[in-house]
Amino acid sequence: MQKYLDIDNWNRKEHFEFFNQFDEPFFGIVDEVDITKAKNICKKNDISFFLYYHYQSIVAVNQIKEFRYRIINNKIVIFDIIHVTTTLSRADNTFSFSFIPFSKSFDEFYNSAKTTINNIKKTTGLGLNENTSRIDTVHFSTLPWISFKGVTHARSFKYKDSCPAITFGKFFQRDNKILMPISINVHHGLMDAFHVGQFLELFKQLMNKSL
Repeated sequence: MQKYLDIDNWNRKEHFEFFNQFDEPFFGIVDEVDITKAKNICKKNDISFFLYYHYQSIVAVNQIKEFRYRIINNKIVIFDIIHVTTTLSRADNTFSFSFIPFSKSFDEFYNSAKTTINNIKKTTGLGLNENTSRIDTVHFSTLPWISFKGVTHARSFKYKDSCPAITFGKFFQRDNKILMPISINVHHGLMDAFHVGQFLELFKQLMNKSL
């Protein structure tokens, strides 16, 4: 389900109207996440770390209402549930876009994602379809080769995008901890760094809790 935000009575009305005029209204923040405990949980339970951090990140997304805002015809829609679109790699070093529906149950999310991954391995091309183009999603991607300090994304300014983009990088060790870079790019008309900070704090908490 979805409903519209009352922009006229929103305390960010001027912020929205200001940034929504920009050719590039997105801003990006890069941080590092301690994944030491999460890696151990995945190893102990023989589960995919890739899917584990996707699950915890989409759980965090759905708890921060600003990450559920989308712009349609200059109106702001509030979605009840946000799903995952993520890039999946193949053996030939190409990738495909994919869609994974959100579920509060980790097992349901995990099994659905595993099925999607297995299907993608049998295909070629970008895998674009009506689900990968949905706006009630977050665009995830993973760069397992690079411990990045910053990330930019290909953008078509003809298409008025308002979906957040979250990118995960190659993890590394520092001070006896395993760290993973994460990049968050969001529409400034819909949120500020404060809200990105809320997401990061919640995501870090989820990555350090027991399964």
